[in-house]
Amino acid sequence: MGHPASWDALLVLSAAWQLVLGGPHNIVLILTDDQDTEIGGMTPMKKTQALIGQAGVSFTNAFTVTPLCCPSRSSILSGCYPHNHLVRNNSLEGNCSSLAWQKSQEPLAFPVYLQRQGYQTFYAGKYLNQYGHPAAGGIQHVPLGWKYWNGLDKHWLVRQARSPMANTSIEFLDKAYRERWQTLLSVDDLVERVVGRLKALDLLASTYIFYTSDNGYHAGQFSLPIDKRQLYEFDIRVPLLVRGPGIKANQTRSEPILNIDLGPTFLDIAGLNVSQTAMDGQSFLPLLVTPAQPSAWRADFLVQYTGEGFPDGDPACPALGPGVSQCFPDCVCEDAFNNTYACVRTLRPHGLQYCEFADSQAFVELYNLTADPQQLRNVAQSVDPTLLEALNQRLIKLQACAGPSCRA
Repeated sequence: MGHPASWDALLVLSAAWQLVLGGPHNIVLILTDDQDTEIGGMTPMKKTQALIGQAGVSFTNAFTVTPLCCPSRSSILSGCYPHNHLVRNNSLEGNCSSLAWQKSQEPLAFPVYLQRQGYQTFYAGKYLNQYGHPAAGGIQHVPLGWKYWNGLDKHWLVRQARSPMANTSIEFLDKAYRERWQTLLSVDDLVERVVGRLKALDLLASTYIFYTSDNGYHAGQFSLPIDKRQLYEFDIRVPLLVRGPGIKANQTRSEPILNIDLGPTFLDIAGLNVSQTAMDGQSFLPLLVTPAQPSAWRADFLVQYTGEGFPDGDPACPALGPGVSQCFPDCVCEDAFNNTYACVRTLRPHGLQYCEFADSQAFVELYNLTADPQQLRNVAQSVDPTLLEALNQRLIKLQACAGPSCRA
C-alpha cells in the first residue's frame, strides 16, 4: 500500500476453483485481503456467516503466520512457513515450492483475481450510503481510548505513533473503515452468488467451501494508522469458515488453524498423502468431519515478519530519515527495516505471545493474552526469567523446523 491517493489494493478478493481430478469432491477457496476479526471485519458478512459458517464450522482461532499479503498467500498453497520459501513476483521458490501440487497430471488450482482497484471497484452503488458519516448517525471506528495511547513498553515503531492522534488521521480512518464495510457487503453478495451457482449446478453437496483472509488489519489501534504488519492479534487473526461433505452444521471449533494448513487440507481432500510432502502445515480435514472433542492438535505456532523500509527515507515524509516506510496518514510510520520479528504464540495451557525483534536492542515483547487480551502490557521485564528462556528455546525450534518436524 502507498499514499491514500494511490492505494491500489485495499481489498483483494480472489476465488480459487479447484476440481479434484478424478475425485468426488470440489474445493472453492474464497480469499479476501486484509480482513480482520478483531475490529469488526466479519460484522457486515451476514450472508457469508449463514451460508458457510452456520452451514458448517467456524474456527475461532485462525491465524496467519506472517501478517503481510504476499507471503501469506504463498503459504496457503505451499503449506510452509515463510522462512522455508521465497516469494518473488507471486511465485514460489525454495525447498517448499509446492512440489505436492506438481504430482498431479494437471493443475489443481485456478485462481481468479479481482484486485488492484481500490474500494470503489468492489461495492455496488446501492452500498455507497451504507454506514453513513458519524455526524449523521453512522459508524465511527476509532475508539477514543486509542487517541491517547502511549505504548512506552512496546517496540519503538509503536512508540513513535502520535498521541493523541491527529484529527485528520481519525477522519481518514473512520472513512476507510466505513468503505471497507461497504466493500464487504459486496463480498457478501459474491459469496451468496457462488453458493447459489453451486446449488444450481447440483454441486453444492459435493463441494468444500473455505472462506478466509490472508491476514488481519488494524485501523487506529495503538495509535497506528492503517496497515497489517504488526505482531498483535488484530493483524494475525483471520476469519475461517468451512462447509462441505461430512461437515455438520453450526459447529464452532477452537483449535488453532494456520494459513499454512490450507494447502495440506486441500491435498488431503484430494486423496494425497500429506505426510509425504515437504509442507510444514497439517491437514485439518479430520477436525472438519469429526465431532468436536479434545484432540492432540498443536498448542503453539510461529509468527514472523521481515520489515521493509526505504533506504533513503519515505518519499512522502523525507524529514523522517532512512529506514522507514508506509508513513501515512500524517507521516506516522507503519513499517521499518528493523520491524523484523519472530514470535511464538501459545494457546495451551495459557495464551502467551513471546516476540523477539532483530534490532540493535534485541527488543522483546511478551503478552499474557489470558489476562490481557488486548495486549496492553508488555510483561517481558516482570516475569520469571526461566519462562523467557523456555519461550526463546521454543521459538528457536519453530524457526528451525521443516516438514515433519513442524507437524510433530
